[in-house]
Amino acid sequence: MGFLFTSESVSEGHPDKVADQISDAILDEFLRHDPNSKVACETLCTTGLVVVAGEVRSDAYVDVQGVARRVINRIGYTKSEYQFDGNSCGVLSAIHEQSSDINQGVVRAEEEEQGAGDQGIMFGYACNETREYMPATLILSHVILKELAAIRREGKVMTYLRPDSKSQVTIEYDEQTNKPLRVHTIVVSTQHDEFILPGEGRSEKQAERLMQEQIREDVRTILIPRVKARLERAGDKLADLIGDDYILHVNPTGKFVIGGPHGGSGLTGRKIIVDTYGGRGAHGGGAFSGKDSSKVDRSAAYAARYIAKNLVAAGVADEVLVELSYAIGIAEPLSIYVDTYRSERPAALAGMTDGEIARRIGKLFDLRPAAIVKRFGLKNPIFEATASYGHFGNRPFKRVEKLWENGREVEREIEFFGWEKLDAVELIRKEFGL
Repeated sequence: MGFLFTSESVSEGHPDKVADQISDAILDEFLRHDPNSKVACETLCTTGLVVVAGEVRSDAYVDVQGVARRVINRIGYTKSEYQFDGNSCGVLSAIHEQSSDINQGVVRAEEEEQGAGDQGIMFGYACNETREYMPATLILSHVILKELAAIRREGKVMTYLRPDSKSQVTIEYDEQTNKPLRVHTIVVSTQHDEFILPGEGRSEKQAERLMQEQIREDVRTILIPRVKARLERAGDKLADLIGDDYILHVNPTGKFVIGGPHGGSGLTGRKIIVDTYGGRGAHGGGAFSGKDSSKVDRSAAYAARYIAKNLVAAGVADEVLVELSYAIGIAEPLSIYVDTYRSERPAALAGMTDGEIARRIGKLFDLRPAAIVKRFGLKNPIFEATASYGHFGNRPFKRVEKLWENGREVEREIEFFGWEKLDAVELIRKEFGL
């Protein structure tokens, strides 16, 4: 037997993710009208109520209430019985102007000399375990919930599903090679209608047990086969890890009717492991959602992921962690740290230390905040797409969006998830002689 490792994910209907999506949708709306907007937007969701707070410096006006309601309805909270729905919930805004003390440390006459929006450390991670260069446990956790959401929206089977759900995947790894061997355990908890009621000789506990058994059987015979089929269609070898011998837990506490923001309040930034690497690598503690890209919590974390992913794709190491550190008002990073976890190196790099790799990374990439923003197009309204199912491991794509320029609405093609591109692989190979 090898060792076990577990990652989790949550759906877009999880209360914390509802908050993340509202915060990022508001950020996008500011950027759509004023790309130089400085935004730090936090959201609280609870029974029948959304509270948005934070500080903003922008020339744009945003209909906070309208944006919040659109997001909530898109997610699927459209029925009053959920005790939280987009059409009737209250939306309170407590957004005020950004501190001039902070602004003076960030804004510079020369844009490229823009200072970091705060101090902190940011991490990026990548491994060659999956084609996304992400941990297999996290990718599978995300895919399970993406497919569950697709089933819910289709409304043909498992018609009792509600928006709030969580997943957890445990994989057994080989002790010697650290390669994934098989899926050991799958946990799925999903909110649902009360589709079996007590009565006609059934007690409340019996009704609860029957619902749990039905959902478990549907997860086993409908959801998991669809997950495998989805992976197989994409030619993803992760499908091979899901055999018939995995342990399955579904709604382990029994019924899960009360959920979403009614079941537990949601807050922006409370799912950073789901947002990042599923517990692998490291995280600096700073959340992403609701922050414009002058905040290095977000932009530098994207840059660190980009570097780590391209290092692994270039063959420098099988697993890489990149740490960047910044001080508020200072453009250049204070330090660059690389950890390759003593993973296998090509012969050309035999004897090269992680410190030397870090020094070369500092020469190859401009890691000033303004340069990062420019490289990945982080002044564009691209962030709502990142606020569920993780900020990393997604394929970059382009889409035409409506923006405001010089007081006029225009349509322009913009790129999403630019930090996931592998366009630095050849540069790295040349630098390292690979």
